[in-house]
Amino acid sequence: MTPIQMATKRHEKAQKRTLPFFAPLRAFLWPILALVFLPIAVSAADTAVKLTKLEDRVRIEIGGKLFTEYRYVGAPKPCLFPILDAEGVSYTRNWPMKDVPDEIHDHDWHRSVWFGHGLVNGHDFWRELKDKPTGTIVHEALLEAQSGPTGQLRARSRWVSATGETICTDETTYRFRRVPEGYLLDCEIAIKASHGALTFGDTEEGAMAVRVNEAIRVTQAVGKKKTPGTGTIVNASGDRGTKAWGKRAPWTDYHGPLPNGGPTIGVAIFDHPKNPSHPTWWHVRDYGLFAANPFGKHDFEKLKDQPNAGDIKVPAGSEFVVRYRILFHRGDEKQAKVADHYQNYAAGK
Repeated sequence: MTPIQMATKRHEKAQKRTLPFFAPLRAFLWPILALVFLPIAVSAADTAVKLTKLEDRVRIEIGGKLFTEYRYVGAPKPCLFPILDAEGVSYTRNWPMKDVPDEIHDHDWHRSVWFGHGLVNGHDFWRELKDKPTGTIVHEALLEAQSGPTGQLRARSRWVSATGETICTDETTYRFRRVPEGYLLDCEIAIKASHGALTFGDTEEGAMAVRVNEAIRVTQAVGKKKTPGTGTIVNASGDRGTKAWGKRAPWTDYHGPLPNGGPTIGVAIFDHPKNPSHPTWWHVRDYGLFAANPFGKHDFEKLKDQPNAGDIKVPAGSEFVVRYRILFHRGDEKQAKVADHYQNYAAGK
């Protein structure tokens, strides 16, 4: 039983014991008291973040319950999987990390929450193809796993081409915390030109990405046939559905109701104001892919005669940093106060 349910039950018992004379007073006071005691639902115990190093992953718990795991063994790149709230509701799809009924097995490289790019010095670090070798992002070292009110994980990885050449390295930092509207995941990726100059090429295939729960897709599919789904995509400018693809915006939200009368859940991604090309373009699809991509100008703006318009170059020995915040929330973008959360992020909160 949640704290709110416990408080409600105590209130109902008290009502039965209270004299009818006080009924009007109760009607006046209860909404005020409810506002006072609602924060109990997200207490210090509920928000405590614990990171545990395991043999092949790092387990991240919030409020004593699994939120996610940093997985870096058994796949071509590290990812965060699953993404669960305190009630065990999943915000990302399972495939290819886990095979469950009723999930479509497409795009094997869409691994819950991850970062990658499809054109780095000509190498593909985004896709995983059976007929064409692609690069891998290899976990090299866990630098920090700190528990507390905000948990923090830092890791170092090598970006290795299909021919075994190290193209660059990165240091990725994740921060985890709970807020009344849900869970915040801060992502900072520092890509280091440690093995020579880098060019992040102009392509839609990237970069900071989430593959949302299959149930909240904007469209569903059976074979090659698409049918309308119950999900909604909306960005800060009000573009909705497929119209949000390729548009620039400081934030975008993807939400929808779970089946059988379940709650509405959503994922919002925020682009940091200091990121290159801010506000970023969005590679967000009706089938559940949701990615912020600062490199895809040519693809998103259909500049056929400018294939390198969105290239970003990193000189040898320097680094390239991008930052994002992801909010996993209940309700739609208004109920989750997504715009307010973005303003907090932009202000450094």
